[in-house]
This record gives sequence, C-alpha cells and structure tokens, in this order.
Amino acid sequence: MDFNSNYEEFDYLAQEPTTIKGNGNIVLHGVTNRFSTDLPPKLLSRIAPEEYKATVRKINSILEKTIPRNFKWFLCGCLFICCTLGTSLLPSIYLTKHTRWRIERLLAWENERLYNKLGLNWSLRKQYTGSPAMLEYILVIEILPQLSLYWPD
Repeated sequence: MDFNSNYEEFDYLAQEPTTIKGNGNIVLHGVTNRFSTDLPPKLLSRIAPEEYKATVRKINSILEKTIPRNFKWFLCGCLFICCTLGTSLLPSIYLTKHTRWRIERLLAWENERLYNKLGLNWSLRKQYTGSPAMLEYILVIEILPQLSLYWPD
C-alpha cells in the first residue's frame, strides 16, 4: 500500500474556512463598523448559535466604541492633510491598528476559552477586494483537523 494514498483518505479533514465579512456602513482603513450575528450554515452543527452571537456581539461592541472616534480623527486629519503633508492621518491609523489589536486579543481569549476545544479557531485577516489597494478585514473561522487515534505516527 502506498503511503501517499493514505493521506488522500484524510483530505476531508482539511475543510475550507468560513469567512464573515463586515456588513457595516463605515469602513475605515479596512475595518468595518459591524459584523452580522447570523450563524453561517456551515457552522450550524459545530457551534451553538448563542455562543456565536455572543462572540460577534463582543466584537461589535469593541467596534461601536472605537470606530466613531477613529472616524472623527480621520475627518480632522483630512482637513489638515495639505498643511501636515499627510502626518495628520497618523492618529487615525494608530487608533485603527489598536482596534484590530483589541479584536485579535479578544479572539485569542475566546479561542482559548471555548473554540479550540470545539475544534474551531477564529482569526482576523486581511482580504484584498478588487485591487491590491482595496483592503478589508474579515473574520475567519477555521475548522481544526481532528487526528485519528488509529493513524500511525
């Protein structure tokens, strides 16, 4: 029996990750102001809808607190962009980076607390839409492969 043919039997373990795009009305430096709380059908049997909604609500609460402030700094930066040669946009960029960091930290905590035990891993990733200049951050839920106990080391 060929060793490589054994790997083909377990290809079903590597599944496509589920992506959740933002559905808010403001996108600032690639970060949208809200994500949908509707459970994707792909995850229906893997996770309780209440746990999914609770996690997305936590993410949305971070975005509700930070995106309006970031947007105000962005507008102020746009007013003075000619005088400051673009440096007036730096506070907005920094605040958006801090928002992404807070979401990533929340997702790491949620993964450790619950989702890794269920065989799932949440992350925030970049996705280029259209051209390389158009960037959007999306939530990605990966299904971790379950190793068979009977598979030789």
